[in-house]
Amino acid sequence: MAVLTSLNQFVSLTRFPSSFSSNARHLFLYPSSSIKRFNLFSVKPSRSSASMSSSSPNYGSETPLLEKTTAPYGSWKSPITANIVSGASKRLGGTAVDSRGRLVWLESRPNESGREVLVMEGEKAGDEPIDITPKEFAVRTLTQEYGGGAFRVSSDDQLVFSNYKDQRLYKQHIVDKDSFPKPITPDYGAPAVTYADGVFDARFNRYITVREDGRQDRSNPITTIVEVNISGETLEEPNILVSGNDFYAFPRLDPKCERLAWIEWSHPNMPWDKAQLWVGYISEGGIIDKRVCVAGCDPEYVESPTEPKWSSRGELFFVTDRKNGFWNIHKWIESTNEVVSVYPLDGEFAKPLWVFGTNSYEIIECSEEKNIIACSYRQKGKSYLGILDDSKGSCSLLDIPLTDYDSITLGNQCLYVEGASAVLPPSVAKVTLAQNKMNALSSEIVWSSSPGVLKYKAFFSVPELIEFPTEVPGQNAYAYFYPPTNPLYNASMDEKPPLLVKSHGGPTAESRGSLNLNIQYWTSRGWAFVDVNYGGSTGYGREYRERLLRRWGIVDVDDCCGCAKYLVSSGKADVKRLCISGGSAGGYTTLAALAFRDVFKAGASLYGVADLKMLKEEGHKFESRYIDNLVGEENDFYERSPINFVDRFSCPIILFQGLEDKVVTPDQSRKIYQALKENGLPVALVEYEGEQHGFRKAENIKYTLEQQMVFFARVVGGFQVADDITPLKIDNFDTSYDA
Repeated sequence: MAVLTSLNQFVSLTRFPSSFSSNARHLFLYPSSSIKRFNLFSVKPSRSSASMSSSSPNYGSETPLLEKTTAPYGSWKSPITANIVSGASKRLGGTAVDSRGRLVWLESRPNESGREVLVMEGEKAGDEPIDITPKEFAVRTLTQEYGGGAFRVSSDDQLVFSNYKDQRLYKQHIVDKDSFPKPITPDYGAPAVTYADGVFDARFNRYITVREDGRQDRSNPITTIVEVNISGETLEEPNILVSGNDFYAFPRLDPKCERLAWIEWSHPNMPWDKAQLWVGYISEGGIIDKRVCVAGCDPEYVESPTEPKWSSRGELFFVTDRKNGFWNIHKWIESTNEVVSVYPLDGEFAKPLWVFGTNSYEIIECSEEKNIIACSYRQKGKSYLGILDDSKGSCSLLDIPLTDYDSITLGNQCLYVEGASAVLPPSVAKVTLAQNKMNALSSEIVWSSSPGVLKYKAFFSVPELIEFPTEVPGQNAYAYFYPPTNPLYNASMDEKPPLLVKSHGGPTAESRGSLNLNIQYWTSRGWAFVDVNYGGSTGYGREYRERLLRRWGIVDVDDCCGCAKYLVSSGKADVKRLCISGGSAGGYTTLAALAFRDVFKAGASLYGVADLKMLKEEGHKFESRYIDNLVGEENDFYERSPINFVDRFSCPIILFQGLEDKVVTPDQSRKIYQALKENGLPVALVEYEGEQHGFRKAENIKYTLEQQMVFFARVVGGFQVADDITPLKIDNFDTSYDA
């Protein structure tokens, strides 16, 4: 295998340098120019009994049925290889439109070590997309570590973006092919100052943005909203417009550039716990000389406003969870400083503010009589795309084959919707609207994270949304269950499949039931897979989200264990082959479940937390007080840290860690690895140079996936994997090999 070409023996603690690359062929890792559009309304739902031809690589559902081979679960051969999964891991970092309505998007490219590039549609239909970002640059911000909101396109096609290497802001004209990025912020000698989530101010010819300044203290940077001059050739120090609180997001100008709205919050709250929405009035000199709190200051409500947006008539809309505990769209009545709900619903019209620049709704049309708003929302584990008419208090749902939605961008008589479905990977769909703006005429894919993936549709496991009882009587939790699926294989009637339980990160996040080739890699080989939305997950309202407060390491662990036991009792999993995996906060849930419960037989932690006290002491500013609300008292930090109870671990564990991770530092994985190794448990640790919190390089994504599969197969599976994978050495297991 290409990943281990330089190794002739097993390794236990494996470290890959940043220059390491795989020579493996990356199937379906197409450049942006190869993306072909197709009409979404022509996509047929997957069939329950798909098949393939023995003489053709086309695995679609239109080929004749073959007699299935009976083989143990986990040993099935699948065309969904780790190469395909790693190549399909392109991520979308946001969308915009230029002055002519052409789509601009930010995509990460695993085959370029995760480099993020801005791409624009061609001049006319059929033309190849154009890379805007020169090869010397990468578009990414490290603000609050998780970034987001790394670029903005103006109405006259000016582009401002954050460059990854030096974290400076650059200006570029996207229509002029000869335009080369020019810096508009000073060079401080090191990327100690970062910027995110900016907007253009046409009135004063400036760029207003969130700045995180770590020149004095990298561990506790100062966050402000600043103005950056974009008119001259001389670089100037940005001027501070708004300051004094711990965090800021969503600076948004009204159409006349006379009022600025923004979100702010302070320790110990996270933005989804409690935040404030402010509006500042801009003077003739360009400063904010008056401000008013729109939401979050009334002691009658505990709320977390987010995503402020001005209509063309100067009305302020935003999302908040006051009164009913769900993030709903509201409108500010400026004359009386009142807030009114546009469309009350027990559904979530926004997501937690982990990254900057999210855009969950767009104002399509506004008048004195009505406002028409395109929006997406989540309700009981499902996504909906709709058009709100506030004059009628109604929402018309758009019927397109995508079933899971993220951000929305308004185009010319159309919407660009980021989304996916059970059989479509993360994509951008262009939805053309009818004249009345309330219905969709057509829809087509204009960007896909994995072009050509539909050829494997017969191998896709379609998730089942399940609801299962928790440890608290009367309370249920939710998950997506994926049964083993492969048109070429079945298992014997008396065998139950191994189960991999996924604990998502955050922990304030949500698993979605959309196509994820990482999951399909497992299910097409004969594994059952379940993605758990334990108590504390978003998408189910504030009450569900707050189940985890002061109970992290209890509720999430109980729900993951409870889900596994529920599937065993339902006859869908083998009780002797239950495994768990998670990254970041999900890695903590994984380690805690393995240390404090006896449900699982093996686990994989990806950059997971082992020591809660260390996380609190070494964590970055954004999450430095988050853990206080999640854990509670000082004694709880000790009692719920897996590192303090290594004697309670009783099953094999594999750990993966990026060496540049500032969220969960490498010491966390090293401590748990060394302790388990000394305790005699089967354990392995893989470290990646050049990786941060989450793996971006294709070769590392591939290696991580393959080694998890082989690790579980060897220690609990009782079967041989069909893929040709060289396993790494497992300490205290492969005693016949040298480390």
